[in-house]
Amino acid sequence: MAGHETTIDRGAHPVVLAYLAVAMLVLLLMMVFGVLMRMEQAEFIALGPMWFYELMTLHGAGMVGVAGIAGIAILWHFLGQYVRLSAPVFVANLALFLVGVAMILVAVLGGNFHGGWTFLHPLPSKSMGTWSPNAAASFLGGMLVIGTGFLLLHLDMARAILAREGGFGRALGWPQLFGRDESPPPPPTIVAATMATIVNLIGIVAGAAILTMMLVNLYFPGFGVDALLAKNLIYFFGHVFINATIYMAVIAVDEILPRYTQRPWKANRVFLASWTASTLMVLFIYPHHLLMDFAMPKWMLVMGHVIGYLNTFPILVVTAYGGLMLVYRSGIRWDMASGLLFVSLFGWAAGAMPAFIDGTIRVNYVMHNTLWVPGHFHTYLLLGMMTMVFGFLYYIGKSARETREGMLDRAAFAVFVVATLGFTLSFLYSGRVGVARRYAAHLPEWVPYDRVAAVFAVLIVAAVAVFAIRFLLRLPAASVDAPRARLAVGTP
Repeated sequence: MAGHETTIDRGAHPVVLAYLAVAMLVLLLMMVFGVLMRMEQAEFIALGPMWFYELMTLHGAGMVGVAGIAGIAILWHFLGQYVRLSAPVFVANLALFLVGVAMILVAVLGGNFHGGWTFLHPLPSKSMGTWSPNAAASFLGGMLVIGTGFLLLHLDMARAILAREGGFGRALGWPQLFGRDESPPPPPTIVAATMATIVNLIGIVAGAAILTMMLVNLYFPGFGVDALLAKNLIYFFGHVFINATIYMAVIAVDEILPRYTQRPWKANRVFLASWTASTLMVLFIYPHHLLMDFAMPKWMLVMGHVIGYLNTFPILVVTAYGGLMLVYRSGIRWDMASGLLFVSLFGWAAGAMPAFIDGTIRVNYVMHNTLWVPGHFHTYLLLGMMTMVFGFLYYIGKSARETREGMLDRAAFAVFVVATLGFTLSFLYSGRVGVARRYAAHLPEWVPYDRVAAVFAVLIVAAVAVFAIRFLLRLPAASVDAPRARLAVGTP
């Protein structure tokens, strides 16, 4: 990527912008729900447990969906500069996402479904009268519709990648990694897109299988579903999908930071080995969420434990360290885009550390059902994945004439970073002292931690509102036609 001007490739395909606009609007709504939950626990407001668990269900499902459509918009934007993708399939995925979101909203707000985004069996069908089978079916069906859209889109990406590279192994750079092939390896974006496509195709199929089984069970209870199998399939699907969103969004870092530093992000053997290792480990790491399930086969728990440790190395060694080396003494021109993308590497790496700790079996026994776990995933999703998205928004929305952002943007940046650190550390410290997660009401000695977290949460929403509004106001200038979007960087 060396030699490209930093102003090139501003703007994006109109459908990419539509994805991002939807993502920002839903994100702000889900953040407001999150603030309300923390204020309820802090005793600033009194929603009641029913509303709390409904908001918790919407917040969890909504944030996973936001991460999914924002991450895949970044992936589609950059992958489309190397391969020929189908715009109609891209549009169809967004349409199916909106239909699925509507079904989930009807289930929760209209049908009082509040079984959590993990919808663990048999809870959807055993509500003790608090929601109907139709409400549960609307929620499960909405998830299935959203998954179907992502499945179709990833199949189209797989088709395009295979048409260019001839096989997934070649797309991951295996001839250069394991053989003596001296030809240039695939671009980093192709490697990352291949990894995300492989794992998400497998994960989404697993999720669709259990969703279908649970839908049948709702109306035909004689169709039995093994609860442990269901939990494995749900956590496999969920863990793969949410992790894949980060691997999709990090493409923005791989593509944009080199344009600022005028240095290439090289797809060398270490890079290729890291992405191949991540492809395998993301598929097998999920049992570290099931360490407290005594009925699980012991070998699976050991596998989750070991891979949970190993999975941190590709993140730290390749992406975070690679980003540092890319920027070091480069004379980079810092602005909102480059600053947010650089901070996102810290957020991703920092968020992996609490997960590393929680993956230790003896720690897991006392920490997993505490706020430590929301602390770790809010760190790597909010300060990591979503910060990559915010950096991408500022990059594509900034015109060549703008050399410096305004004071409001810079203030929002500072508030966002400080408040997110305070918010996530509030979670982590609460977990450290044993504050239970997924409870609407907290013990009196826990309330002070909740109040600190609620204040930081309000500040985060205010900062993100600035990012989102700035992007939405720039939408007309950020739109480019499809041919320009394809040729902006120069397809090899």
